[in-house]
Amino acid sequence: MPGRTRRRLFGGLLLAVLLALGTTPATAEPGTATTGGIPSVGTAWGEPGPYEVEVDIEAVHTFYHPRTMGPSGERHPVVIWGNGTGAVPGFYSSLLRHWASHGFIVAAANTPTSNFAISMRAGIDVLERRNADPGSEYFGRVDLERIGSAGHSQGGAAAVNAAIDARVDTTVPIQPGPLTDPDLTGVPVFYLAGQRDLTVWPALVKALYRDSGHLPAVYGEVRGAGHLSSIGDGGDFRAPTTAWLRFWLMGDENARGLFFGPDCGACGDSRLWSGWERNARALEIPGPGGL
Repeated sequence: MPGRTRRRLFGGLLLAVLLALGTTPATAEPGTATTGGIPSVGTAWGEPGPYEVEVDIEAVHTFYHPRTMGPSGERHPVVIWGNGTGAVPGFYSSLLRHWASHGFIVAAANTPTSNFAISMRAGIDVLERRNADPGSEYFGRVDLERIGSAGHSQGGAAAVNAAIDARVDTTVPIQPGPLTDPDLTGVPVFYLAGQRDLTVWPALVKALYRDSGHLPAVYGEVRGAGHLSSIGDGGDFRAPTTAWLRFWLMGDENARGLFFGPDCGACGDSRLWSGWERNARALEIPGPGGL
């Protein structure tokens, strides 16, 4: 789409828009709606969200989504997911269900070799068709203007690779493998490493982060986490990834202060993070109240 393409080509324009948005001090309170009408959860990002969840296992994708979509006329942002090597969505089912409980539609590629992100990106195509189909439960309920990519290990690299698609607005690579290049994308990235990961060393994830100076990037190293710590319910990766996705895809202002501004909530939290960095482009994004 033209607007999204311009954001990808002109990083400065994206940053200018973010700066403009950041001048509004309003902060959503629990029970109120975020941008697009998704209910706020306050700062309870690690707790189940307000939606009951349905899981549809199909040939190419497994879809995790609110059981009743758009009950108040809201549309649901999309997260496309890539598995680690040899894994299937069921390995991460509790994490993906968690995101769906917060109002996301998760299109998880069933492939155990996700690196090129072909099946992940195809999930967007499927949802585009269903959103336009009057006979589909997704009809008119998918927010195709707000799409994120996420994944673990090989799927983490795939999450970055998927962002070559102009429809993707942000990406969350969890302990990403090396077969990717941050130059593929210009969207905000939240790189996540595990302090005790002996498969994808934190230094490898940090190298990707340091190669991302052209876009807003945040690096978080989860204290004590091994390579499989995100399996199942996401462990200590669950709350921060949910907050990031809610901020970028739902406009959830409660999550802004966790990542941005001089007093960001995660910056001094040594209980969770053994490493935390924000690059120059991320530092330019205002915190709550435009600070």
